Order: sequence, then structure tokens, then C-alpha cells
Amino acid sequence: MRKRLGIISLFVILFIAFITIWNYSYQTGKEDAYIPVKKDKTIPVIPLEKGVFKRSEHALDYSKMPVDETHQRSIETYHKNRAFYGAPPSIPHEVKNERNMGDNSCLKCHENGGYVEKFEAYTPVTPHPEMVNCRQCHVPQKSKSLFVANSFKKGTIPAVGNNNALLGSPPAIPHQLQMRENCLSCHAGPSAPKEIRVSHPERVNCRQCHVPSNKVTGDIGSFIRKIEN
Repeated sequence: MRKRLGIISLFVILFIAFITIWNYSYQTGKEDAYIPVKKDKTIPVIPLEKGVFKRSEHALDYSKMPVDETHQRSIETYHKNRAFYGAPPSIPHEVKNERNMGDNSCLKCHENGGYVEKFEAYTPVTPHPEMVNCRQCHVPQKSKSLFVANSFKKGTIPAVGNNNALLGSPPAIPHQLQMRENCLSCHAGPSAPKEIRVSHPERVNCRQCHVPSNKVTGDIGSFIRKIEN
């Protein structure tokens, strides 16, 4: 009887150990999730605050890097590559393999950027390299023809340098922060549009001075397709 109880106890201990190890492995292997805070809806919250500091190791490199005047991006080209303000940018080049995603291909260029001779431009750096299923949001451009003519408008694009509370005060952040927490990826380095390239990338705690705009996005109503007579 004691022998039987000993064997059963051993199996119980092994089973508990297995569940404990599996649960620990599962929890540590999970990606950081965007969990909205619902305690107080009046306070804007960054879902992943540590994203602000992800590229801080490159801050001093950016501050010492000479500006390539010939191959700078502009804010106009930055917005031209988007269907509307705030939309994920489209892919302006060919994608050879439709199943290529994230670290298989995209992140080889878009994680840290660099000059691409073929396009005579600097590769934009992604602010969210942990999201490797890039093709879920980014699609190739279809600029040769329209699907159906309609009355869709891109909406109002915030003017650069016109969103600070006082003359000389730090400008507010005019866009949402989810998936854009990594400030230096868009605001520093040679691929950053010249109009929004920060002059002090070494000050990596951006949210200490720059706060989100308090403008509330309103409902645009039901979309109505324009019917040509």
C-alpha cells in the first residue's frame, strides 16, 4: 500500500512540476500585449511606455550623424504614401514573395534603416519591430488605377510647428501613440522627414516634455459612395 501511495505521489508531483514549468515558459514567451487601462478614460495612456526608449542606444549616433541634404525625405512624401492621415504606409516597392513577412524579409531593412542605392533613399525605420506580421497592415501600392471612383477624402493633416500651447514651448504629439511609442524611429536619423526630425535625439525621454494632444477624434458618420450620373 505504501509503495502504491509513493508511486501515486510521485506522479502527482511530476504532474504539478510539468504544469508549473509549462505555465512559466508560456508566460515568458508571450509578446507584450496592448492592454488598455479602463480605470479612468479621461487620462490618455500609452499601452507600452518602454517603447519610447527602444532606440535610445542610437541616440548619440543620430546626434553626430551629418545630414544628407540630397536624399532627405519630406513630410509631403511621408503623407503621400498613406491612404489617409494615421493609416499604415503602403509598400512602395515590389514584394517578390507574397508570404514574406517581418523578420523573414521586412525587418532586414526596416529595423535599423540604411541607404538603399536602388531607390536612392534611406529606409524608414519601423516603430514596432516586435510586430512581425507586417503584411497584415502594410499593402503594396496600387496607383495605376482606382477600384471605384468615390468621394473619400484623406482628412486634415496637422500642420508642422503649429501645435504647441505657447510660443517656444515643446510641441504636442498630434497623433495616437499605440504602435508609435518608439519616437526616435520616425523623428531621428536620416530616414526621418526633415520637417519633423528632432534636433535633440540624445534626450531620449521624449514624453517628459512632449504630451499627447487633447483633441478627441470625432465620428465622421456613415460613408456614402459617390454615384456618378
